Amino acid sequence: MSKKPKIVSAGGVVLRQHTSGLQVLLIHRDRYDDWSLPKGKRETDELLPETAVREIREETGVASRLDLRLPSVRYKVSKGPKAVHYWRSEVVSQRPRRPDDEVSAVKWLPVEAALEKLTYPDERAVIEAAVAAPPTNALLIVRHAKAMQRKHWSGEDQKRSLSGRGRGQAKRLVDVLAAFGVERLVSSAAARCKKTLGPYAKASKLTIETYDQLTEESAAKNPKAVRKLMAELLKGLDCPTAVCGHRPVLPEMYAGLGVKEKPMVVSEVRALHFGPDGLVTMETFKPTA
Repeated sequence: MSKKPKIVSAGGVVLRQHTSGLQVLLIHRDRYDDWSLPKGKRETDELLPETAVREIREETGVASRLDLRLPSVRYKVSKGPKAVHYWRSEVVSQRPRRPDDEVSAVKWLPVEAALEKLTYPDERAVIEAAVAAPPTNALLIVRHAKAMQRKHWSGEDQKRSLSGRGRGQAKRLVDVLAAFGVERLVSSAAARCKKTLGPYAKASKLTIETYDQLTEESAAKNPKAVRKLMAELLKGLDCPTAVCGHRPVLPEMYAGLGVKEKPMVVSEVRALHFGPDGLVTMETFKPTA
């Protein structure tokens, strides 16, 4: 389908290990009499990962953490072209969900049983992709939120803070980082980077690790140190991690990861999913404000 989708939704393939083997979570909807993956429409100003975790929670009672991006499904409905974007997901917690007019049943099934029970063939392919992909950890590269203009700042540049818009962007990052279950925060020692990760650090009760190597001043003098630091972070990557840096430093940060550099706007997030053999997938999330 070549037309731009008029309706955009997101959801997930939620997996768990059970004593009987790997299981996947399906929902039943009486109004369609179907068994399908949890998913739903994006709300205004919502980024797709936020939509996915919200819809999974609302339709199943599962609080989830997103993993790598899966193939999207596109089809036509009465209102026009529709696209549904999926992530492989894991359970953080689960509460019972009472049946209602939207979802009549929530059921964990062995993968093979789920593939047989699914109503839509396209969703079978999404589950198969989730199961076939290797285990991964996410490394989220964050360009710091909008900072105060240099001409309006008379102090040391490393202490230059965020603008009002930037503070709003930093707050909006909380749900994006939470969607991927970020457990480690790494930042340039500059105030504008630390404050970009600050709201999430407070919400998740995490400490921000700061490095002078990632500041603009240090990176300009010793770019090799930036590449070395990023290579070490990648080598020790054992949980979802976010790293906040500056536009001039980003090329060296990507070089240290062995990934092609891509220009980023302020407060943009680029999620890199690394498996045992290297980069598996990547995706970009631009700010809505």
